[in-house]
Amino acid sequence: MTHASSVQLVTTLPAMPLRADDAHKGSCGRVTVVAGSRGMAGAACLCATAALRGGAGLVTAAVPDGIVPIVAGFEPSYLTLALHEDRDGRIRFDTMARLNKALSSQSSVAIGPGLGQSAALQMVVSELYANLPLPLVVDADALNLLAKSPESLSRSAGTAPRVLTPHPGEFSRLTGLDIATIQQDRTRRAIDFARQHRVIVVLKGHETVITDGGRLAINTTGNSGMASGGTGDVLTGLIAALLAQGMAPFDAAQLGAHVHGLAGDLAAEEFSKPGLIASDLLRFIGRAWCEMGL
Repeated sequence: MTHASSVQLVTTLPAMPLRADDAHKGSCGRVTVVAGSRGMAGAACLCATAALRGGAGLVTAAVPDGIVPIVAGFEPSYLTLALHEDRDGRIRFDTMARLNKALSSQSSVAIGPGLGQSAALQMVVSELYANLPLPLVVDADALNLLAKSPESLSRSAGTAPRVLTPHPGEFSRLTGLDIATIQQDRTRRAIDFARQHRVIVVLKGHETVITDGGRLAINTTGNSGMASGGTGDVLTGLIAALLAQGMAPFDAAQLGAHVHGLAGDLAAEEFSKPGLIASDLLRFIGRAWCEMGL
C-alpha cells in the first residue's frame, strides 16, 4: 500500500524548454512515431502531427508500407518511414533492423496508436520497450501488447525513461485489476504501478493522474468533449515531442497533459463539447501555447 505522505504533490507546471533564437530543426529534437495499420492510418497521422505541434524539429511516422500514401498525404511537414507489413497490414517483426537503424538518430520514440495486435507486433513492442536506449512513450495497442507479456515490464534500472499513457481499460489489462477497482482509487493504483515498474504513468480520464511513483500531478485542463477516438494519440505525440526537446520524463508528461487538455478546452469553446473531434486538438495546440505565453 502506498502512503500519501511519501509522495510529493506537484502543483506547479514545469517550464517549456527555451527555443534559442538561432535554433534549427536538428536542435529541437527528433521524434519517431511507430504507429498505424490498415484501417488505422489516422492514429499515426494524429500522433505525428501532434509531435510537430509540440515543438519537435523533425518527426518521422514509421508505418506499414500500405498506408504510407495516406499518412504522407495528411501532413507534409513530417517524414515517413515504410515498414514491411503482413497480409493484414500490420508491421512485421522482420522490419526491426530497418526500424532500429532509423531510431539510432532519434531523440524520443512513441509507439502504439493504431498499431493493431499480432504475435509479431508483440515481439516488436517488447524488444523496443526492453532495449531502446531512448525515452519511449507507450500508448494504445502497444500497452495491450505489453499486457500480454507482463514480464516485459521488468526492466533494468539503467534503461531509458518509459512513459505509459493508459486509459482505465488499458490500465486494467496491465494490472489485472478491474476498471471499477481502478476508478475507486486512481491515484494510488497509478502510484503503485509507477513505483513497481520504474515508469511514468499517465492514467487518462477526468483529472488525469501523472506520477513516477515519487511525485504526483493531477491535470485540471480538458473536458468531456475529448471523450472521442484519437484524442489519446494526440497526447502521445505531445509528450514524445517534449521528451525530444530534453524535458525530464515526469515534466514532459505533466506539461503534455496540461497542453492537451487546454487545447481541448479552447476547441470546445468554438466547436462545442459534442462537436469536438481529435483533429480539432491539432488546430488548437498552437493557441494553447499562446495562452501559456509562448
